[in-house]
Amino acid sequence: MLKNFLHLFRIPQWVKNSFVFVPLLFSLNLFHTDLLLTTFAAFGLFCLTSSIIYIINDINDIEADRAHPVKKFRPLAAGTITVKQAYISLILLGLPVLASLPFFRLKFTVILILFFLLNLFYSISFKHIVLLDIFSIAAGFMLRVVGGAYAIDVEISSWLILTTMFLSLFLASMKRYSELKLILKTVNTSTPTRKVLGDYSTRLAGQIATVSASAVIISYALYTVSQRTVNIFGNENLIFTTPFVVFGIFRYMYLVYINEEGENTTQIMMKDIPMISTLALYIAAAVIIIYDLLR
Repeated sequence: MLKNFLHLFRIPQWVKNSFVFVPLLFSLNLFHTDLLLTTFAAFGLFCLTSSIIYIINDINDIEADRAHPVKKFRPLAAGTITVKQAYISLILLGLPVLASLPFFRLKFTVILILFFLLNLFYSISFKHIVLLDIFSIAAGFMLRVVGGAYAIDVEISSWLILTTMFLSLFLASMKRYSELKLILKTVNTSTPTRKVLGDYSTRLAGQIATVSASAVIISYALYTVSQRTVNIFGNENLIFTTPFVVFGIFRYMYLVYINEEGENTTQIMMKDIPMISTLALYIAAAVIIIYDLLR
């Protein structure tokens, strides 16, 4: 039963909320204990809020999930957890979120509420509207970054926010591509399990992914050499982390196009050794360069 509830809460998906740590890292506050703890607390609230949204989504999509070759194993669709139990879970997750908000800045509270409303409307409506669905996902990641900045009261570069937006558009479009490929293999394409997939094609999803991938690389490269970045870090060495970003993008495209993976973004990030290694090396290189640890 515990395993079923952990599946319902989508614990592995919590890794997406790690974007709240981006402002902490790039504001030179990673080793500031108070701000680090505040960011962890903000991360926890985003995780609980995300789980609330996932439960609401699963309640609304029970029938559609039962027709999906992968999502039919979700607890509500499989019947291992009842709808009543799911509603009780919503209350239990919501209480600590509401109790914690008074301890945060008002701006952060507003961002968290916007994050909840955006994802609520996504679950109810936006995910059924072509293009608006992937832009809603991108907006969610941007709110995570902005929320992380407001939690510790620091500024965040516009280039970094743009990089986040294009990265999330890239991942969302690749997910749509993978879903379409999976449906082509398993069910009749005239009745897609996700309604909006009828408005996409593998060609369109692939082209959006290509444009978004290019924008990620360009935006990040411009961020590393922008005058604001150079002034804050005191050097131009962050540009040397760009190859990790490029390799990560290309590796992900390889996994989706050649290995036909990609429907579960988190699973790829947690199981593919080259992706894990690239992410670890990027973080290590960024920390060393930003904090000038080799001086």
